[in-house]
Amino acid sequence: MATAMAKRLEGKTIVITGASSGIGWSTAKEFARTSPKNLKFILLLSPGKERSESLLCDQLICLRSYDSGLVKGVAKSPNITAEDINIMFSTNTIGLINMTQAILPIFKKRDQGGRGDIINIGSIAGREAYPGGSVYCAAKAAVRSFSDALRKELIATRVRVIEIDPGQVETEFSIVRFYGDKSQADAVYSACEPLTPDDIAEVIVFAAGRRENVVIADTMIFPNHQLHIAGLLTLYTYQVDNSPPTFS
Repeated sequence: MATAMAKRLEGKTIVITGASSGIGWSTAKEFARTSPKNLKFILLLSPGKERSESLLCDQLICLRSYDSGLVKGVAKSPNITAEDINIMFSTNTIGLINMTQAILPIFKKRDQGGRGDIINIGSIAGREAYPGGSVYCAAKAAVRSFSDALRKELIATRVRVIEIDPGQVETEFSIVRFYGDKSQADAVYSACEPLTPDDIAEVIVFAAGRRENVVIADTMIFPNHQLHIAGLLTLYTYQVDNSPPTFS
């Protein structure tokens, strides 16, 4: 027997950016598991990254795109490269805004001024900046400001704007940050138990599956050991080279 949440999700079209791996791929699987009846998926996948998308459902469109969120390096001003600055803002902020601009007109054609869910993945880094992550933190802070303003702009509609801010999650995030150096990436998580992409996916699907009048507008998710982004009250410390801890 279908749950109330599964029934609410039936017939929805789920568009997921960054669906090749990490939180994006876990979210696709969680939607399919929670509401296996009559879901349609549009997945944006990075070039060269393939998944067994057919496991999700029969109604599926896969599009090629670049990653929806990432961080590059641990450099501090004035040593941050222009390339890294552009990549971080393009993927974390500009891409998110462009996707919203493309989808929102479709939502607004629906009754009662518009219907649909916009679920943005922010980060604790958008709330609390840290050294060595200034550009990434700024990009995620922009996501938070954009989401807050968008929610106010759409208050007269039935469009829900939801932001989910994870703390430390173990994905390919750290490998990308350290330019493919897996040993450095693994060291970030060596002294603690981080969240998994599946943990975040469960929260995303839960938020999407609420009754339409319920908006989980703002959620921050930490692993048990984490109280804030960096400091004495967490289990990890800066590495010898003063590289910051890594967050999604």
